[in-house]
Amino acid sequence: MVGKWMRPRCRITATVAFVMAGLQLAAASDAQPVPPCKDEAPIAASSPWQIRLRALRVITNDKGSVGAIPGSGLSYSDTVTPELDISYYFTDNLAAELILGTTRANIYGAGTISGLGKIGKVGVLPPTLTLQYHFTDFGAFRPYVGAGVTYTMFYNQDAGSADALDVKNTFGRALQVGFDYRLDQHWGVNFDVKKLFLEPKFDVAVGGTNFTGKAKLDPWLIGTGVTYSF
Repeated sequence: MVGKWMRPRCRITATVAFVMAGLQLAAASDAQPVPPCKDEAPIAASSPWQIRLRALRVITNDKGSVGAIPGSGLSYSDTVTPELDISYYFTDNLAAELILGTTRANIYGAGTISGLGKIGKVGVLPPTLTLQYHFTDFGAFRPYVGAGVTYTMFYNQDAGSADALDVKNTFGRALQVGFDYRLDQHWGVNFDVKKLFLEPKFDVAVGGTNFTGKAKLDPWLIGTGVTYSF
């Protein structure tokens, strides 16, 4: 008798356990995912400001003349100088860049006035503003092109073989091409080439006689350095 009663009880117990397990599985399938914490701070947007520090090679075009002396020519020393530029990004693609740097250049006579040697030495400060388009489809590699204007100032002008020298400040045009390679969110490396179309006029006195002329500098500015984005 005991064996006959125990077998139905085991079957009932197994059935109840199976039903309970099914109810637990159903409850688990109806559970809603836990919503993200609303107090979580959003990721901060990057700043539109960027600076670059470059070593700059200035390569001038050795052309120019003294107006009243046939066959006269001019040549200029090439220099290496540090350069700082500041960029502001209006969008990911469009930016404005202000280029700041200064250098000293020697002016030499050439052609029929080559016997004058070093005519003088001037400081050159060419702040340049360009509008750039940056290509953003190449990952960490960010090439760009730009165009703008420069206003070049000449200061601390020292006459050499000339009695006096006065190179006039002047406006010019600028073209630019380069690239940034981003190392992380803030730092990168940069290579940049600019062409300035720059032809200042000058007054010079030699042997007690006053002359005027034009120095066709048209320098190439070739720079490389580091980029920091805020």
